[in-house]
Amino acid sequence: MNENAGRHLQFDDFLLLVGKLNYTWTNTESLLIHFIAGLSEVDKETATVIFLTLNTTRARIDLVERLAKLDRVPSDQRTAILDITGRILGQAKLRNRYNHCIYAFDADGDNPRTILMRIADRKDTLKMGQSHPLNDAAAEDIEAAIKALALINHAIWKIIQQFDFPR
Repeated sequence: MNENAGRHLQFDDFLLLVGKLNYTWTNTESLLIHFIAGLSEVDKETATVIFLTLNTTRARIDLVERLAKLDRVPSDQRTAILDITGRILGQAKLRNRYNHCIYAFDADGDNPRTILMRIADRKDTLKMGQSHPLNDAAAEDIEAAIKALALINHAIWKIIQQFDFPR
């Protein structure tokens, strides 16, 4: 048996966990379509076109938040929706860490880590290549995010039903 097989299996398990995070994220983000439909007073098909036209999570959440802040939106509806969008954004940093990175290893194929593919402009310098190890703590963070997103997903469905948004 190849001595690296156990290490590769652990990395594969980690990638499966990242895949589950992506699935949970995408499934939950797609529920914003119902918020767009309800707040814009359009059918779900039109809201889907709007959702797909906006090609980033940030743009989709900005739209939902701006629609929720319109004067005509009841305050209880606004509060519920802004709470949910804040909770989604609270999970975005971790999700982005594992979706906008490269995975790196040492020369022996050990010590897996992520390297963030982002440049941070500072006053007079650049910061890039922020690295995070793929260890038990990282896996626990992802598992916690998956659980949090599942709770957010259920809360969104309650709001959709409470305010009778298009389904």
